[in-house]
Amino acid sequence: MEVASTLISVGRILLIFVAARALAEVMVRLQLPTILGELLAGVLIGFSGLHFILPPETGAQLNSTLLNLVSSLSDVTPDVVQSIYNSTFPNLESLATLGLFALLFLTGLESELDELVAVGLQASTVAVTGVVVPFALGTLGLLYIFHLPLIPAVFAGAAMTATSIGITASVFGELKYLRTKEGQIVIGAAVLDDILGIVILAVVVALAGGGALEIGPIIKLLVAAAVFVAASLFLSRTAAPLFDWVLDQLKAPGEVVVASFVVLCLCCFAAQAIGLEAALGAFAAGLILSSSKHTHLIQDTVKPLVALFATIFFVLIGTSMDLSVLNPLDPSNREGLVVAAFLLTVAILGKLVSGWSYLSKEKTNRLVVGLGMMPRGEVGLIFLGLGTQAKLLNPALEAAILIMVIGTTFLAPLLLRLVLGGKEAPAEQPA
Repeated sequence: MEVASTLISVGRILLIFVAARALAEVMVRLQLPTILGELLAGVLIGFSGLHFILPPETGAQLNSTLLNLVSSLSDVTPDVVQSIYNSTFPNLESLATLGLFALLFLTGLESELDELVAVGLQASTVAVTGVVVPFALGTLGLLYIFHLPLIPAVFAGAAMTATSIGITASVFGELKYLRTKEGQIVIGAAVLDDILGIVILAVVVALAGGGALEIGPIIKLLVAAAVFVAASLFLSRTAAPLFDWVLDQLKAPGEVVVASFVVLCLCCFAAQAIGLEAALGAFAAGLILSSSKHTHLIQDTVKPLVALFATIFFVLIGTSMDLSVLNPLDPSNREGLVVAAFLLTVAILGKLVSGWSYLSKEKTNRLVVGLGMMPRGEVGLIFLGLGTQAKLLNPALEAAILIMVIGTTFLAPLLLRLVLGGKEAPAEQPA
């Protein structure tokens, strides 16, 4: 069993890297973002493809060839191999989470605090518009056009409010747009979207649970979010010199990456402890260290970790996508496809509108801002998973939300590349 466990663990990593890098190379030659290759690699080897990498919650059986190979090499039965695979899958998810945290940490490091603060009002407007518009249109449309019950309609509307900061940051970083004014607006808005999404999710879960909707926990979440953001901004001004002093005292090899990840873990722990997402803590950690005199050195040490572990994160998103819901020839899919067309349209337009919701004295590419807010990615899948677990969604609505998530996740990087035309970002300037 130990042999089988090792073969499975190493084999999964091998499959992910080979598939992801092969398709990423194809995307580069087509002048498309490499994240599309990583997502497609997940689809290819995952639930909708070869069944080599399968999240246990899909309930699907691993590829029989793979099962038999590991079984013959380790002298255990295929059933035991499947059981070991399922029980060790959280280890792979932990690596993927590390990749997300490292990516958001790097995003914070590469963000200019002064520029991010300068676009704070604009980012807030974009975030609020990008939450309110799709939520209102989606919920009301499902209620009055498709006559769905209130709770499923509200939940589907809430699922459209999310923005995947991981996908957005990856695409903008690759296109060299992260430190432009548009990039800073989108990153700031995506962070606020996550905070607003947590509040909305708390409300929806309270409604779904049939309990009384209490204002106390909601206010507590809002206060926690405000305190966390304020503390992050304060520490970004004051903590970097202390970090630099500590780093200068360390002599053992690897001091830069270890010290940086200590700060990263502390911020993730603090965010989760007060009821926020740990991912927000990862971004805040990067922002805090962005004013360090060692920032470029930290970036150089973190980038290889991002290349490794963020790849696992994006591939795993693809592995859980069920593309069979896109088949119009299956009669059971047709209701979901009609609802999905509506949700996808609202999901796209709701975020595009946010790009025109802010005031700016300088000329900005508002379409880029709107497209940057579009991908739902892992955040949308989290919403979908919660709705499924709570049995709030019928099969048609489950399929519709999944199609909305898939559509926005794949379209956003593609459309950003088309809109930007492969050109270099404009010279970075203060917001």
